[in-house]
Amino acid sequence: MSAVSVFTLAHLSDLHLGPLPAGAAHRHFALKRAIGVINWRLTRQRVHSPAVALAIAANIVRTAPDHVALTGDIVNVAAPAEFAAAERWMKAFGGADWISFVPGNHDCYVRMAWTHGLSHLEPYMRGDMRVNLTQTTPQIMTPFPYVRLRRNVALIGLSTGVPQPLHRAAGELGGTQLKSLAQLLHDLRERGYARVVMIHHPPLPGLAQPRRALIDASLLRAVLEEHGAELVLHGHNHKHMTNSFLSRFGMVHVLGAPSASVARDRRQPPAAWNLCRIQRQAGKWQIDVSVRGYDPASREVVPLREFALPY
Repeated sequence: MSAVSVFTLAHLSDLHLGPLPAGAAHRHFALKRAIGVINWRLTRQRVHSPAVALAIAANIVRTAPDHVALTGDIVNVAAPAEFAAAERWMKAFGGADWISFVPGNHDCYVRMAWTHGLSHLEPYMRGDMRVNLTQTTPQIMTPFPYVRLRRNVALIGLSTGVPQPLHRAAGELGGTQLKSLAQLLHDLRERGYARVVMIHHPPLPGLAQPRRALIDASLLRAVLEEHGAELVLHGHNHKHMTNSFLSRFGMVHVLGAPSASVARDRRQPPAAWNLCRIQRQAGKWQIDVSVRGYDPASREVVPLREFALPY
């Protein structure tokens, strides 16, 4: 099969871009944000490195995949100045037609106006296919789900980012997104697309602690079992994760990525990203994955492993 038939998709997540802007906790005060700033200064700023995030991004650019999926948590405490910085970072990384973004819990850390926050990343969350049933919130005014069609691959963006109480990092889709997703998965399968779902929180029950989990994960799994999907990409847990289960239309593969900015930490792996090669073979979708990660010793991004997802 010729190389032109292979669609290459880069997946990275949880950039947690630093450093925090000066006055992040005071200019727009919220208790959870203030506690998050303290946590950043005490621990997280020693874990998440802007230089490592840039190294991962540069490695993706050199690899030149057909598209990039970024599954949330680009900021830390949702301070307005963080979103302005994230917009500049994303523009330096690549264009909005090349990168698709879905928000995570840190991007919706506290309640705030759309214009002060995620509106900065709106071009990266804009679909190019009409979706009949969508939802918006005061915090996320761009409609979800959204769909981007790239050759024979359909990228479906879901939003699980909702403000949570102190000490909680859970996510939720809600009935509108779940119903819309079921319709989209059915229609896109009928049209012959490989369906790639992008979501921040792990999409299956039991993959995260209750206070950090997707509240309606069991409902999402039921939709996926009923309608199938070729690949589900997520972040949130800051570790390599691979899970698979059988749907009515074949295997559904769920792939999680570590944080893309971790330099060195004993509790989580160094930064990494996944390169997925998607192609049609013998009437079935074949997906091969190459994992590339940051090596703290050499300070380079190096190949880690390769594997094929069974079909």
